[in-house]
Amino acid sequence: MISTATTLLAAAMLLAVPRAEAQVRVPWSVGEKLSYDVKFGSIKVGNGLMEVQGIEDVRGHEAYHIFFSVQGGVPFYKVDNRLHSWMDVQTLNSLRHVQDYEQGGRERQRHWEIFPDRAAYQLRGEEEKPSVAQPLDDGSFLYFVRTVPLVTGRTYTFNRYFRPDRNPVRVRVLRRETVTVPAGTFQTVVVQPIIRTSGIFSEGGQAEIWLTDDDRRMMVQMKSKLSFGSLNLYLTGVEGDNAQ
Repeated sequence: MISTATTLLAAAMLLAVPRAEAQVRVPWSVGEKLSYDVKFGSIKVGNGLMEVQGIEDVRGHEAYHIFFSVQGGVPFYKVDNRLHSWMDVQTLNSLRHVQDYEQGGRERQRHWEIFPDRAAYQLRGEEEKPSVAQPLDDGSFLYFVRTVPLVTGRTYTFNRYFRPDRNPVRVRVLRRETVTVPAGTFQTVVVQPIIRTSGIFSEGGQAEIWLTDDDRRMMVQMKSKLSFGSLNLYLTGVEGDNAQ
């Protein structure tokens, strides 16, 4: 998710095709690719991408490989952020999470292995730590929200963030709204995710996400209010089975 996907959200990976009966029903499919303009205020500063790259084996589990990227910036501050998440196709639990951030000339990479079967996680180079029973990471949480009913006015509370001290994660369903973005006009449901962390999904970030109000639940746009301005994403194109 833009700092959580500095977003909001690397190597392309080849996929194995799973048994259809092993998968839970989800509103995305392998090959779904959502492209975005990234704007700082009204000025375009880069491009964003959300993509289901494939299904891969992670420690004997078939997992969706989800990829987020945000690239661009202003003349004196460049951003090239990439985020990878692997979600078990049967449980949607997180199995692996990788963040590869380059911002303002500074680079940081973090790689977590996540073990739902024993409620633990491990940051590469560090000792294993306790997690939660049904873990989700930054990227997989956004895809998981696409499976939630999203009743207007309701707040959904989840204790599923893989780092327990960041729980609970709350998702407020704010309203229904028609919006127009470069990819077209969409009926949407507007949600506000709140995570106990810094960045755009903190309580101070006031980020809102517009998802299509249909069975696809694609992210149409995202707006966030930060101390130094607003960072927004607008859908420009859709590829894969969800394209119309």
